[in-house]
Amino acid sequence: MEIILNPLPLVAKIATNDYVGFTFFVGCMAMMAASVFFFFSMNSYDRKWRTSILVSGLITFIAAVHYWYMRDYWAANGESPTFFRYVDWILTVPLMCVEFYLILKVAGAKRSLMWRLIVLSVIMLVTGYLGETVFRDQAQIWGLISGIAYFVIVYDIWLGKAKKLAQEAGGAVLKAHKTLCWFVLVGWAIYPIGYMAGTPGWYEGLFGGLSLDVVYNIGDAINKIGFGLVVYNLAVTASAKEA
Repeated sequence: MEIILNPLPLVAKIATNDYVGFTFFVGCMAMMAASVFFFFSMNSYDRKWRTSILVSGLITFIAAVHYWYMRDYWAANGESPTFFRYVDWILTVPLMCVEFYLILKVAGAKRSLMWRLIVLSVIMLVTGYLGETVFRDQAQIWGLISGIAYFVIVYDIWLGKAKKLAQEAGGAVLKAHKTLCWFVLVGWAIYPIGYMAGTPGWYEGLFGGLSLDVVYNIGDAINKIGFGLVVYNLAVTASAKEA
């Protein structure tokens, strides 16, 4: 008797209208490509900017690895990989805050600024995770705490010490700082929208129809790759002027 075995496919079948799966795959490959670009470009500019580019590459590399797992999780289970997403964010978002410190070191930025932004970002993410997964009945309260931490970050970089340091540095540093500030103010606003789309509250009528995974996937690709490209442009511009 002949036994025929049908091995499982290496990649789960995804429907043509599965926009979540599509954005997972595109996000994964886009951030992987960005990592390669940042890592291989590190000898193209002055040495003092290489740590900033290294961090940019690490941000997109960490995200690409997590997206690799998240896309398979979605394809296999059809569920939002919330846990993996927050693991990604708890590593990459503080690194994005570190970028502000790294580019402002030329103006005398101190590590206290870096740690303040890191702590605020961790508070923002931990409280967001608790509201979205553990204490969903109190999602509005946890979301408020997360939002407060976010707006303190916005204040620090737009009006606080970080802005003063950027103005002292001037030139390409000031331009890059302003662009990163816009990423935080506008680009990061996608995340609270996604949070409200996935949790109960008074805002359900506004955002309840949105797919939070599509919102998050698009936001991640734009913000993480965009952050790195801004820092890369700063490194190239500043190195050219110094040369």
